[in-house]
Amino acid sequence: MLTYTELKARHRGVRDTHHENLRVRVHRALSWLHRAEQAEDVDARFLFLWIAFNAAYAQELDERHRSSEQAMFRQFVKKLCGLDSEKQLEQLLWKDFSGPIRTLLDTPWVFRSFWECQRGELSESEWQARFTAGKHAANRALAKGNTATLLDIVLQRIYVLRNQIMHGGATWNGQVNRRQLEECTNLMGRLVPVIILLMMDNPRTLWGDPCFPVVTLLAAE
Repeated sequence: MLTYTELKARHRGVRDTHHENLRVRVHRALSWLHRAEQAEDVDARFLFLWIAFNAAYAQELDERHRSSEQAMFRQFVKKLCGLDSEKQLEQLLWKDFSGPIRTLLDTPWVFRSFWECQRGELSESEWQARFTAGKHAANRALAKGNTATLLDIVLQRIYVLRNQIMHGGATWNGQVNRRQLEECTNLMGRLVPVIILLMMDNPRTLWGDPCFPVVTLLAAE
């Protein structure tokens, strides 16, 4: 299992050869991974891990391109899987976390359309049809060994859980969805370090401008 200490030592050895965009992304992601490893409760660890993931992935988008953000997310996942020559992501999804992932895909509380139905935006039959279609898509990915598609589906489910906590839709240390939170946190704890490693090992890949790039203000004369 990769740790902050291992990844930070590796980053110190290669960061001077990296483009500024990659250097900033990895530096920020590592800082939040470090904080996640120090967290004393699962809620905090989950949030710090998601921030680390976001630091690695997110790009600046103006309002004209907000609608394409999900497509960019999928491209990021596909890019990672294409660069993963040692099949570390495949190992995580198909072997180490295959059981928890199947449970996650069977859980309606981490499916966006379930909550759209609760808000009256979808009918019962509509959200259930989408839920079934999502499970079928995941099963097809499982059958074909399509790691990129499965990872995208899994992260979409985890994103719903992230929203519940980040927007105050859950109780700290509450028992509702506790199993899903623990399993998703364990998965993110293994996934985020692999993502950071893949980015460091592929500095020639275009990773894009990070959100809120480092800006140095010149002192007024």
